[in-house]
Amino acid sequence: MREPLPPLAAPPSSDAAPAGRKRTGGRLYVLDGIRLLAALMVAAHHYAGTWRTDQPGNLIWDRPVSEIMPTVFRLASYGWIGVEIFFVISGFVICMSCWGRTPRQFFVSRVIRLYPAYWFAVLFTTAVLVAVPGVWERLQPREVLLNLTMLQAGSGVPNVDGVYWTLWSELRFYLLFLVVVAMGLTYRRVVVFCCVWGAVAMLAPAAGLPLLELVANPDGAWYFIAGLALYLMHRFGQDLLLWGILAMAWLMGQMELGKRIEEVEHVSGWRGSVAIFTVFLLLMVAVALGHTDRIRWKWLVTAGAMTYPLYLVHYAAGTSLIARLRDTMDARLLVVAVITAFLLLSYLIHRWVERPVSRMLKKGLDASFARLRE
Repeated sequence: MREPLPPLAAPPSSDAAPAGRKRTGGRLYVLDGIRLLAALMVAAHHYAGTWRTDQPGNLIWDRPVSEIMPTVFRLASYGWIGVEIFFVISGFVICMSCWGRTPRQFFVSRVIRLYPAYWFAVLFTTAVLVAVPGVWERLQPREVLLNLTMLQAGSGVPNVDGVYWTLWSELRFYLLFLVVVAMGLTYRRVVVFCCVWGAVAMLAPAAGLPLLELVANPDGAWYFIAGLALYLMHRFGQDLLLWGILAMAWLMGQMELGKRIEEVEHVSGWRGSVAIFTVFLLLMVAVALGHTDRIRWKWLVTAGAMTYPLYLVHYAAGTSLIARLRDTMDARLLVVAVITAFLLLSYLIHRWVERPVSRMLKKGLDASFARLRE
């Protein structure tokens, strides 16, 4: 229902949201399920759907995976789209979790969310690559240590695990969005942020300014922007402006999907990729508009919590294990077994690493900021 205006109400301020029901609370369980599905898509892709795994004599399977399990390969070749799904969900969740928070609270929430599992993943993956060599080149100790900062991409240092490239995109999004958080999140400010960031992201490649392109992150910007627009739909209701931002995000996203296929993936088709991305965005619209609110399965909370650790640890370590075990069992069974093992490991990381370390970090950071205020 629309909230009635008070008698003789003054005109709404420039920061006012469009009229409509405001939805501010309640966990969106479906998002947890989508996140886990996206992580499983990425894992299946890395194990049985990449261009690398389909090359003769590759170090993971030793022969093209399309010859070993053709049906699995055809499906897994589209699993890389899980990364773009992550970016959209990240835009949605960050906006939702930061509404009404201070920059300090935003900073602390990101540190305790990102670093505990990441630190474990860096050390775990390094240990696996030492114990099971032959697929991936090990980094120098100084490079591994710098990876613990999560800022290695900015220093030109390789990632311990190739999947960490997405964290660099996430960090740049957080730094940009921190500006809006510092100003105070409102409907108007988030919309302006989406429009300005989108415009800069479109212009940056043509400007020929490396620093501008680094900050604008044109490869990922429109996925995050889609998530922000979807959250505004969720909180304030839909309007033509938000639909326009989402439509622009889809148009820019389909172009980026095509570029990624041509430059990186080489294994899937543009039509199929755009179809999957479109279905996902429509599902997110359903989530934003409240059509999935009745889904409240408690196990989805645990599923969502396992997603981040699973993403961090599955790739380099998992493909190294597959290379070692590929002759011991059926290839399809091996993929399922490795994914299952890493799901279990991800739950243990969440239970015994993320939870206690996050509590300690939050306590320490809160005390540090309190000291700064004094």
